[in-house]
Amino acid sequence: MDGNRRWARRVGLSDPILGHRHGAAHVSDLLGWCETAGIRYLTLFVCSTENLQRRADHEIAHLMRLMEEVVAERLAGGDHPWRLHLAGRLDLLPPSTAHALMHARDVTSEREDHHLTLAIGYGGRQEVTDAARALLTARAAAGATIEDVAENLGPTDLSRHPYVAGQPDVELVIRTSGERRLSNWLLWQSTHAELVFSDVYWPGFDEADLLSALVTFVERRRVPSSTT
Repeated sequence: MDGNRRWARRVGLSDPILGHRHGAAHVSDLLGWCETAGIRYLTLFVCSTENLQRRADHEIAHLMRLMEEVVAERLAGGDHPWRLHLAGRLDLLPPSTAHALMHARDVTSEREDHHLTLAIGYGGRQEVTDAARALLTARAAAGATIEDVAENLGPTDLSRHPYVAGQPDVELVIRTSGERRLSNWLLWQSTHAELVFSDVYWPGFDEADLLSALVTFVERRRVPSSTT
């Protein structure tokens, strides 16, 4: 969900970081569009581990408050079908933010029809590293040696230890704001995903833009005709 600050400048807001507030509120719209389109699994990239380290302290504090006041509260209290999952290093977040997100996750844990993952304090390489660490820890607890693990290790073994287990691989990645890169995003899960890069800044991304991305996805995945 990229381009919040640039959108704020374009529309003349006094403080560019106010674009984050509009972007956070926009999540509710997206959830509704996805429900209408029949999308049951959705992952939103809120911020990376690099964002937490490199952005100004006041901007990160503002973003974390939005996660608590806008996203977590609405998800926990809203009348919607989405179950919340969390991906990333929650230990890097302010305690109040981590608590609010975990509360929303727990409150929605009985919902099974739609799954929303918030990636916050997230890094794709870090996820693969943490998955390998979890695998080695589990195998060691079961009595395996490092030689046993190395000899029998396969891709499916690591697939059992991501931040959020049991979800299907990513089929479509949409990045807003015109940037053409993955930025350490879902590296393991997106191996076979289609990539759509939209020039629209996230707060201005509307249902027509989503449908356009879905049409692009369908056209790329369409089975070629057997006739010539």
